[in-house]
Amino acid sequence: MSDTGRSERRTPPVDPRLLRYARASRGFFVAIAALAVAQTLVIVAFAWLITRSVTGVIDGAPASDLATTLALLAAVVVLRAGLLWAREALAARAAARVESQLRDGLLDAVDLLGPSWLAGRSTAALAVTAGRGLASLEAYFGRYLPQLVMTVVATPVLVAVMWWQDWISGLTVVLTLPLIPFFMVLIGLATQALQARQWSTLQHLASRFADTVQGLGTLKVFGRQHRAVDAVARVTESYRRETMKVLRVSFLSGFALEFLASISVAIIAVSIGFRLIDGSMTLGVGLFVLLLAPEAYLPLRQVGVQFHAAAEGVAATSDVFEVLDAADARRTQTPTRVDAATTGVLDVRGARVRRGDHDLPTVSFSAEPGTVTLLVGPSGAGKSSLLAALLGTADFDGSITWAGREVTSLSAASWIAWAGQRASLSAGTVAENVALGDAAPDHARVRAALVAACADDLDPDMTLGVQGAGLSGGQAQRVAVARALHRRAAQNLPVLALDEPSAALDAETEAALWATVRAEADAGAVVLLVSHRDSARRIADRVVDLSPREVPA
Repeated sequence: MSDTGRSERRTPPVDPRLLRYARASRGFFVAIAALAVAQTLVIVAFAWLITRSVTGVIDGAPASDLATTLALLAAVVVLRAGLLWAREALAARAAARVESQLRDGLLDAVDLLGPSWLAGRSTAALAVTAGRGLASLEAYFGRYLPQLVMTVVATPVLVAVMWWQDWISGLTVVLTLPLIPFFMVLIGLATQALQARQWSTLQHLASRFADTVQGLGTLKVFGRQHRAVDAVARVTESYRRETMKVLRVSFLSGFALEFLASISVAIIAVSIGFRLIDGSMTLGVGLFVLLLAPEAYLPLRQVGVQFHAAAEGVAATSDVFEVLDAADARRTQTPTRVDAATTGVLDVRGARVRRGDHDLPTVSFSAEPGTVTLLVGPSGAGKSSLLAALLGTADFDGSITWAGREVTSLSAASWIAWAGQRASLSAGTVAENVALGDAAPDHARVRAALVAACADDLDPDMTLGVQGAGLSGGQAQRVAVARALHRRAAQNLPVLALDEPSAALDAETEAALWATVRAEADAGAVVLLVSHRDSARRIADRVVDLSPREVPA
């Protein structure tokens, strides 16, 4: 989402989607409202007991009455502290549960939307949203939402009590109180725009840093690492500037709200003072109303202050809700799973994969069980993109069917095993990478897959680093092929797709790998093979050339 689009979008104080996507928030609002009612009653009781104590001393009340009043006052103080503790504990627990539910929902949504949707998003930005962004919900739930509920509950009650005791003071509050939300809205609009830019800059910084780290080897070879560092530094400086702007507006907002509230309370105090002098108001009423006046303004002031602390969490939840909304829309189109025992023909008719702003060449062919179909052509012709279309990670025109059903309506995981040009290994053991996704891997099957992929020299218990660190390029490629073979064997998948599986292999190892691929086809699999090697033609039953066709003049 662009910065402009984000800054123009106005987020409500409480997004209704929060109640839909985070069930824990429903009980939270009920509990926090009950606590707000109790806190409001305690505030009124506190002001009344203080007033009674002071007037009792002035009027010379008996010591026993004063002792009773002071004991009640102490109990109210303890109760008020207990309610504050209960609110903090409830908010912290709710924030943790909602954060967990939204993060789980986000991961499920990304899984449902699939690689084709994810390909158009910044994975680093999504990681920031799922990590730091959702962690910011602690401020949103811990301070902002409780204060918002407190404002809705306490402010009308306190104003009504003040009006009941002294209508002039009540009227003063009614007339001056709207000034606070008016300025809150003005400052809040500026803050929201600044916070949106800050959040967007942080996501950009994460994406830039991730890209730099991923391509650091290439940058080092070409001597461009210093430029990449400078680019990260520029984005970091931009984030610093945006953060300082947010802080400046936050301090200005706090000053403005405190100033307005102080002036309003001062007006009430002056009015009460004059009426006490001329005798038109008793000390008890005047002191009681004066003690309630700051409390009437406090909840609304605190909402404005806490809004800034919660702004990052609000921005993050907005991003999460957009992903969850997209997943909801996709659920009606959820791909179905294919019975692994299903066999049939892979039929590609007039398929043209869309990549960026241009379309790749149109391709048509059929691949039957027991055959190896070799896809050839120059780099950029669309061989890998065609496999991506089969996997559901690339959009295309035309028709691609498996066993008579459009592949767009099928779950790719239920009918195709695949190994791409990049091994895409993760931290863990070799066996865990081969049996990726299996809750209880079969070690014998893992070993068989490694042997079939010509990776029998690798120890299945060998621990790899991030992105498979610890293996050479050829070894990583063979582990990726072993993973595809293991997946096909474990789930009896009918189609095996391999993208340049021998690019980093020597001739002897390549010949052994081709024998494995041929054996998979002879066992009844539909094999799609992408390779630039001429040796691959010896095992192919059909060669599909994706080279662009020259148009006659």
